[in-house]
Amino acid sequence: MGPGWDSLPSATVIDLILPVLDEAEALPVVLGGLADGLRPIVVDNGSSDGSAEVARAFGAEVITEPRPGFGWACWAGLRAADAEVVAFMDADASFDSADLGAVAGPVVEGRADLVLGARQAAAGAWPWPARVANSALAAGMRRWSGVPLTDLGPMRAARRVDLLALGLEDRRFGWPLEMVLRAAAAGWRIEEVPVGYSPRIGRSKVTGTVRGSLRAARDMAMVARSLR
Repeated sequence: MGPGWDSLPSATVIDLILPVLDEAEALPVVLGGLADGLRPIVVDNGSSDGSAEVARAFGAEVITEPRPGFGWACWAGLRAADAEVVAFMDADASFDSADLGAVAGPVVEGRADLVLGARQAAAGAWPWPARVANSALAAGMRRWSGVPLTDLGPMRAARRVDLLALGLEDRRFGWPLEMVLRAAAAGWRIEEVPVGYSPRIGRSKVTGTVRGSLRAARDMAMVARSLR
């Protein structure tokens, strides 16, 4: 899936923000496989399964964000970070952190301002409600932003200071789309690279269900209407 973390300069440090809601089963896989230079910031967004304790046991910085919402968790992690470049990734073991080298590389090297991972899904990795919703949103994203992206991928990287200044307001599931639309409006150089996508560990709380996918699509549609 392209160059990995080893392709980046040896002194590279990236804060990896991991929004978490009941991912105790997946976190050992996610945190146990991180390369040196990736500093995990786990944002516990209301877990009841001991996710925070598992994350601390693996050496992650743990932030508690009691306000429910994917955007709230991402925002809390972004504010807690201090590295020049930050990355975001789901904490359900569906992504391989080795792909973060390809995602963050163009940002680290100054060739891009925002890079998204375009998911190349293994069999059974992408439930149909999420796949259908993502296809529709990606089509809208291309029209609204003018950027030829194929996936509204949750694995992404950008410069921390630039993200903080971007004016992101959504604190629910519209956060990923708002980031792209505001970045495009600001003239950012936006790219995507292919990344692997495997079946998640544990039960999906959002996009693996019809109800969750509709809720995410609703939040993103609201963001799109407000920024068009």
